[in-house]
Order: sequence, then structure tokens, then C-alpha cells
Amino acid sequence: MDDFELIKRGTADVITEEELKEKLKEKRPLRVKFGIDPTAPEIHLGLAVPLRKLRQLQDLGHTGVLIVGNFTAKIGDPSGVSKTRPVLTDEEIKNNMARYREDIFEILLPERTEFRYNSEWCEPLSSTDVIKLTQKVTLARIIERDDFEKRLRENNPISLHELLYPVFQAYDSVFIDADIELGGTDQTFNFLMGRELQREFGKTPQVCITMPLLEGLDGVRKMSKSYKNYISIKDPPDEIFGKIMSIPDAIVMKYYELCTDLSPEKIEKIEERLASGVNPRDIKAELAREIVRMYHSEKAAIGAEGKFERVFRERGIPEDIGSYTLEGKMWIVRLLQDVGFASTGGEARKLITQGAVKIDGEVISDVNYEVDRGGVLKVGKRRFIKLVFS
Repeated sequence: MDDFELIKRGTADVITEEELKEKLKEKRPLRVKFGIDPTAPEIHLGLAVPLRKLRQLQDLGHTGVLIVGNFTAKIGDPSGVSKTRPVLTDEEIKNNMARYREDIFEILLPERTEFRYNSEWCEPLSSTDVIKLTQKVTLARIIERDDFEKRLRENNPISLHELLYPVFQAYDSVFIDADIELGGTDQTFNFLMGRELQREFGKTPQVCITMPLLEGLDGVRKMSKSYKNYISIKDPPDEIFGKIMSIPDAIVMKYYELCTDLSPEKIEKIEERLASGVNPRDIKAELAREIVRMYHSEKAAIGAEGKFERVFRERGIPEDIGSYTLEGKMWIVRLLQDVGFASTGGEARKLITQGAVKIDGEVISDVNYEVDRGGVLKVGKRRFIKLVFS
């Protein structure tokens, strides 16, 4: 398989294929732009999809240019949402990126990765520069963006600064001389804007490579921390295994295609087995083992599977659960928050009323319940902690 076919495999779209072929003929390291959202520093399997494609490009000798949108994060990207994302402070961005840097090289090659902050070239722009920049883009082109069109139809407000977001993101491509821009299909509009602006500045347009969006645990919405339907690559092995086992059967093969390194031939055989009547649970278990192995180890994958079998099939209790000491009676709502099983009192109450909270197998359904004994606290299917009463 030549470089072009390898790069194209698994993508949603390549704009344009002929331009990519021409760039590859130049036999030089291409500059592959990948935008980082500093509002979400944790790398989950959905974000890993384009990152793994970027790693593939790095293995072919190309350079990943990671653009940290610390300037555009102060605008807020409305891509795929009905309102702008929260604006971040410099300190929040700094803290988020410290975590991101720790995780990113689980996938990418450090020696072929550049980190650039777009404040480097966007903040120095004067008001005159900004006006000249916006002269190169028409309002009609900007409001073609699906999200803007929808908000206009629904009479929802659009702030002027939001209209500037795709312009500044496109300017990133101009400044770093991007040969390729890589990301999810929800960024297609912004990528095409980059091509247009590069042309306006007399540069060769970047090739746009988009990857399919991976659905999260709910099987409907794209994987996102905002939707709380994600699997972090840094989750413990047993958490990754259990979460993979919970995904809907309908998206199992998509996970194989987008989240593993298995060859198309192996994936095709797995799909044939699934179609022949093999229990989807067994296919998911193989998938869970493979993903845990990728981000942890073979040993961790075997251990996670064993724990899953013990807890979920045999309804056993894990051997290595943590413990929490109570020094007297404790309100169940506060306890769930203190042990990290609920982030708010409202979330804790919801878990209780849904029947998801048990102590030694007894369902706790009273939100005013006070815990006055030791035992094993279980929330949902995967979270356990031993309560020690002092």
C-alpha cells in the first residue's frame, strides 16, 4: 500500500485527493496542522481517532504542528453546539495544557511534534490588521456554517466575536504554512476557510483530511467530556474494559475501525463472525482487551477481563477496591460526594432515586439515609468502595 492509500484509509474525506498526491510527490516532510481545544485537556478515544491518523503521518516522516488555541479559546468555538463554549482564562489554559502534554505522547512522536500557541501571531494583530483580515472573508461565507444557520433560523443570538472564530482559526493555517489540516468532520467548515485564506495570502491551499466522529457510550452523540459519555485513554484498565463492554452493539465495528490498529482484513473477519451469529458480548470483550492493551499492557488487559468476569458475570466484588473511613454517621448524599461517586448533591440524589446505590447488596433509596455501619458501597455497575466504620 502506497503512502496515499495508507493516509486515505479510515478517513471521512480528503479535500482534495489530487492535491494530496501532488504534495506527497514533493518527498518532503509535510506540515500537518492539528488544532487543540484547551478547554478539554483529557484525551479520550474520540480525540484519539484523528491523533492516531496524525501518528500515522508522523511514521511516514511528516511533522505534526499542534496549534493550542489559547487565543481562540477566549472567543469560544461554537462548532456543533447551540451556543459558544465557555471562555477560558490564561491560567486555566496553562493548567489544561500541562495535563495534555503528559498524555499526548502516548500517541504522537515527540521528535516530530511542534507545539504552537496561536496567541503568538493573533494577539499582535492591530485593529487595522484585523480589519484587513476580515476584508478577505465575506459574511455570506461565514453564515453558511451549519451552526450559524440553525441559530439564525431559531432566532438565537450570535455574537460578532463568534463570527471571527473561523477567521482566526483559518489564519493559523496561513501563519504556520500548513500543508494539511487534520481533524473531525465537525471542523470541515473551518478547514475550508483555512484553504480560502491561504489562497488570499498567495499560499498553496492546505489539504483537508477529516476523520469520522466516534459516538460515545450512549451510542448517539459524539464522544465528549461535555456529554460525559467518554473513555479516557488514562482511565484505569478495568474502567476502560467495563466502559467498552457497555457500548451499544450497533457501534462495535466502528470502534474496531477507528480505535484499534487491527488490519482491515482482521476487522473484516471479526465482522463476518458477528454476522454469523457470534455473541456480540464476545466481540466486545475482544475489543476491550485490544484497547486496554494499546494504552496499558497485555498483562493489564488480561487482568481487566478477569475482573470484569468476576464482577459483572459472577456478580462478585473486586479484590483491590479502595476504602473510606467513617468516623460516625454520615449522610449518604455527602458520602457519595466525598468518595468521588457524585460531583454534586443533585447528582448524588439522582443516583439514589434511580436505585443505583447499594450497601452490601441493599438498595439505598432514601436520600436522607445516614450510613452508620461498614460494608461495601456499590454505585452503578462498576464503582465500589469499602466503608470502614471507626
